Amino acid sequence: MLTIVAFVVALGVLIAVHEYGHYRVAVACGVKVLRFSVGFGKTLYRWKPKRQHPGQDTEFVIAAFPLGGYVKMLDEREAPVEPQERHRAFNTQPLRSRALIVAAGPFANLVLAVFLYAVVNWIGVQEPVAQLARPVAASLAEQAGLRGGERVLRVGADGDMQAVRSFEDLRWRMTQSALDGNDLTLEIAGEGGRPDREVLLPLSRIGSKEADAQMFRKIGVIAPLTRPEIGEILAGSAAERSGLRKGDLVRSIGTTAIVDGQQLREVIRAEVDGDKARTDTWNIERGGEALSLAVTPEGREEGGTRVGRIGAYVGAPPDTVLVRQGPIDGLWHGVVRTWEVSALTVRMMGKMVIGEASLKNLSGPLTIADYAGKSASLGITQYLVFLALISVSLGVLNLMPLPVLDGGHLMYYLWEGLTGKGVSDAWMERFQRGGVALLLVMMSIALFNDVTRLFG
Repeated sequence: MLTIVAFVVALGVLIAVHEYGHYRVAVACGVKVLRFSVGFGKTLYRWKPKRQHPGQDTEFVIAAFPLGGYVKMLDEREAPVEPQERHRAFNTQPLRSRALIVAAGPFANLVLAVFLYAVVNWIGVQEPVAQLARPVAASLAEQAGLRGGERVLRVGADGDMQAVRSFEDLRWRMTQSALDGNDLTLEIAGEGGRPDREVLLPLSRIGSKEADAQMFRKIGVIAPLTRPEIGEILAGSAAERSGLRKGDLVRSIGTTAIVDGQQLREVIRAEVDGDKARTDTWNIERGGEALSLAVTPEGREEGGTRVGRIGAYVGAPPDTVLVRQGPIDGLWHGVVRTWEVSALTVRMMGKMVIGEASLKNLSGPLTIADYAGKSASLGITQYLVFLALISVSLGVLNLMPLPVLDGGHLMYYLWEGLTGKGVSDAWMERFQRGGVALLLVMMSIALFNDVTRLFG
């Protein structure tokens, strides 16, 4: 139920803001708006405000199918217009006004994202400290000399170093650099928290096309430092059968000393010989006493590889830091984050078009609904971050030069501005058909990815 409510609220807010952008600029340009609808199909609720802008008689509607919305304006191309109202028709407006009205929807989504990120910055978020767990064996991080326990102060490239506020901030910087094919320098703290040394992560070598778990495994930095503690245990799992209990602190497995939760997860994953799981002696600490247990994980298929699983939450919650900013800094960082997410989205779309990025990066309504529910369950700030991310995606997507999207109409206006004449009706129809076909293909791929992620 939480997933459905969070998803519907997210769609309602994002669509309403997008369409309000079109509506507000249309009214400011003197265009008569006939209907403002959130959703398509059967009307669930409609109303007309008693007080409206001069010359307006807009009907506001909430419709049954929530995946979209529209603003219907007076337009001679759609229906006859009375001579005395012709100056209020959309199609009679100057090119500049038409372009502003069309661009206002995506722009409103980007402004909303700035505001949401700013609110999160003002409220503050508890995020894991940027202290590294032991890196994955043979990964770029291990080859660069990281051993786990390092505290990252700043990251950057070509001398442009920026402060790292949390582990999530560090992951974001690594994602950007890896997808852009750039190396990343990490400034590591020494005693007293002062800068001690710099470590270069050659992220340009991984050639990743998709921001997924495999990319971070290649980098080697997967999780923040945590205590190697056993958490909740599933009934009937390998952990329960082996005698493990919640709160057990793992000191070693076989001859391998365990120092953090990420390392413990990696050792468990490797506890397989071919198709069979391997039994090892675990030395644990329980209530101040040392114990030894023979533990046999279960072998599971994961990404085409056989890995070990014990059916328990592994690793204690990491140390956290409150990331909060003042009014000006919070707003500015909201602008910066919106720009960064927008730029990354555009680059990823471009790479998917030329085949340098996987089409698996496309997500549809099922994945969005799933993330809506998960983020809402984590609290208001995580849900606001989710809304901001989707708002950026909606704004950028609508600016794509596809005929059925706002960006396609802006391309028409660009042609009109360059040539002095509009696109002919015949070509407009061809473009619309092609745009609908391409959009249906994209939606089909996104839906396939959704089903694969959630049920595959």
